[in-house]
Formats: sequence, C-alpha cells, structure tokens
Amino acid sequence: MENSTTPLSRRKSMIFVNLPVQDLKRSMDFFSKIGFDFNPMFTDEKAACLMLGENLFAMLLVDPFFQGFTKLPVTDTSKSVEVINALSAESPAEVDRIVDLALAAGGTVAYLVEDMPGMHSRNFKDPDGHIWEFMHMDLEAAGRV
Repeated sequence: MENSTTPLSRRKSMIFVNLPVQDLKRSMDFFSKIGFDFNPMFTDEKAACLMLGENLFAMLLVDPFFQGFTKLPVTDTSKSVEVINALSAESPAEVDRIVDLALAAGGTVAYLVEDMPGMHSRNFKDPDGHIWEFMHMDLEAAGRV
C-alpha cells in the first residue's frame, strides 16, 4: 500500500498533459484516424481526454477553456515549441505505421530525425502544431543492456 513515505517516483500515478486546441472536433478526428480513443467520461464540448496508454492521457482543451487555467499567454506553435510529446512504440514498424497514419490524416513532419543505434523514431505536428514523437528502442542493440 502506498503512503506518504512512498517516494513519488514509485507511486502508481497517471499523467494528464493539457494541450490547447483551436478546433476540438478537428483534433479528435485527427487522433481517431491514427487509432487513438477518447474517454467519454472526460470529454465534452470544451475538452477531450485522449487515451495514450494505460495511465497516459492528453487533455485536448479548447483555447478559452485552456486559458482559464493560466494567466500566461498560450504558446504560438507556429513560432515556438512548448513540448515534445514522446511515446514509445512496440516496434520500428509500429513507429512507421503511426506516423504514416498521422501524416495521411493531415499532420506534418516536425523535424528530421536520424536513427541512432538501437533506436528508430519519427515525429509529426498535429493540426494545432503540437509535436508528437514515436520511438522504438532496442536496449540491447543500443548497448544499454
């Protein structure tokens, strides 16, 4: 059982990354075409809960709703990067499949990536300019095991 003495790094936590979006339906359509689902319990006209993994979620929040959580200006993704959302994939083929689907759905390549020993990665920008990177790492081939 977890208690106040359990180190934070060992707790069973969930992560919710909050991202502003211009058009919630467009964003939901985009991620649905890639193969992601949404949690209907946390999805309405202002927000959609994108399920990225067992305990991994991205909350897609329409700009005015997102702005209600901060007094700081929202990043203009055409001029700067606020974060790179990097997710692992089960194989190099899955990396390629996901990114190819994203590009076919209207995403764009964010930047060119050179594979390193034991690692294959690719990326895309979603319709709101948020960067997503998918990668597969073979620790043995990378010399890390």
